[in-house]
Amino acid sequence: MIFTEQLLRAQHQHQSLLCVGLDPEPSKFPGAWQGKPERIYDFCAAIVDATKDLVCAFKPQIAYFAAHRAEDQLERLMAHMRRVAPSVPVILDAKRGDIGATAEQYAHEAFTRYQADAVTLSPFMGFDTMEPFLRFPGKGVILLCRTSNPGGSDLQNLRLADIAGQPRVYEHIAAQAQGPWNTNGQMGLVVGATFPEEIARVRELAPTLPLLIPGVGAQGGDAAATVKAGLKTDASGAVTGTIVVNSSRAVLYAHSASSGEDFASAARRVALQTRDALNAAR
Repeated sequence: MIFTEQLLRAQHQHQSLLCVGLDPEPSKFPGAWQGKPERIYDFCAAIVDATKDLVCAFKPQIAYFAAHRAEDQLERLMAHMRRVAPSVPVILDAKRGDIGATAEQYAHEAFTRYQADAVTLSPFMGFDTMEPFLRFPGKGVILLCRTSNPGGSDLQNLRLADIAGQPRVYEHIAAQAQGPWNTNGQMGLVVGATFPEEIARVRELAPTLPLLIPGVGAQGGDAAATVKAGLKTDASGAVTGTIVVNSSRAVLYAHSASSGEDFASAARRVALQTRDALNAAR
């Protein structure tokens, strides 16, 4: 199944546009687990179990595992997600981008070692860096387009004088991903929730691509503005261009030492609130 189809099916099944990002920071773990990287799998698996019926995707960020030599725990977590939530696609947030044989190895890492359903990539070095990932049938390739960090404007918002109409860099990426780069219908785009006007512009240029939108929650992105700008439907209300709205820290670390609430229960509570807020904005 193509990633977009898998994603739409999960969204319908769980009535959700929410993706929970898995960014484990042992220093923020609860109770006796605090500061213990060997508990990364246990923490993330508990979050998955608590939210698996509320989400349309999970997004583990590989750096949070690699920094603690926890790649084996990520492999276990990927297997756990496939076992307990087989209908929920998993996006490996790796932001890879390199040429030739190196790109082939990164693609093997994402889709063979970790068995991800999609991976985030940087398009800076051009289309040939994406091709090895596109050789994996049905797998999603989600390109950085207009990111939510303040420094994103340093390059992404510049105009390209050599292209007719002088589009901004992020506009050119969106148009290429909707058109000639998307050879097998596998592409999506990353657009930050902190720029709703630019989400709308990307949606105009890429009307059918799934948009992965980080920045709702701890980064302050507005759920209603994000849905209005990014979700595209036809006259019957059917989704023709979907969004995947990611929340990481707000869900993972919803627990408070003073509240007495179990961390997984707290994560479920915030995930449910976020899912419902996104649905209310539809």
